[in-house]
Amino acid sequence: MDDSAVLETYDRELRREAGPDGPGAVVHRTDRLVRHDGGPQGWSAVLWSDLDEAGADAAIADQIAYFTACGREFEWKHYRHDRPADLPDRLLAAGFTAEPPETLMVAEAAAQAVPVRLPEGVHLRTETDETAVRLLAEVNGLAFGENAERLAERLLAQLAAAPETITLVVAMAGERPVSAARMETLPGVSFAGLWSGGTHPDWRGRGLYRALVAHRARLALDRGYRYLQVDASDQSRPILDGLGFAALSVTTPFTYTP
Repeated sequence: MDDSAVLETYDRELRREAGPDGPGAVVHRTDRLVRHDGGPQGWSAVLWSDLDEAGADAAIADQIAYFTACGREFEWKHYRHDRPADLPDRLLAAGFTAEPPETLMVAEAAAQAVPVRLPEGVHLRTETDETAVRLLAEVNGLAFGENAERLAERLLAQLAAAPETITLVVAMAGERPVSAARMETLPGVSFAGLWSGGTHPDWRGRGLYRALVAHRARLALDRGYRYLQVDASDQSRPILDGLGFAALSVTTPFTYTP
């Protein structure tokens, strides 16, 4: 895999040419910036920017003014290779809060579509429905301390409006969810996004994360997606390193709350 070429494809398909990702969402695009407005229930963010030092502060102020008028929080999704080099400092000075950085990791789907191996007594629930959303939110709440209800509401809205874009899988130990993940597949792009991969603390180290990657890789490959893309936390990056994912950049979410 040519890492530089894949990163350029990623920037073009999922940032510069990105489309709306859910119901009620809209994308505003200029030659210097792409803004995703997810609506009252969705995710809003600046997806891509190519700014210079002279215009960066004004562009930041414009986005703050837009989302403040809408009355909602938004994220500036910064990547290490974005310009200008001091953009993170400018965002912090404008009142943004930096979330923990994540590593953009990519792998060929074909290389990851290996046989799924599960611990004894565990099976995969592969129906993408409201029950799966609730189970995934429950696991993510335990794994990461996330607001499970807010995540569930957003995924249920996406499931109702664009069910073809989301696939859920839950590892069940009997009737108990112990690991879960989702895959997002948008039309016209090369990348299937792997998200929300979390495992109950009592079940870590048993190969469940790997199994859910392999399951989703096979689905992605069967649907014509060449690459898998993950925004990896420090917790998941060592696992993905071991699986052969390449680290292409580092992304930091900068959040602004009006």
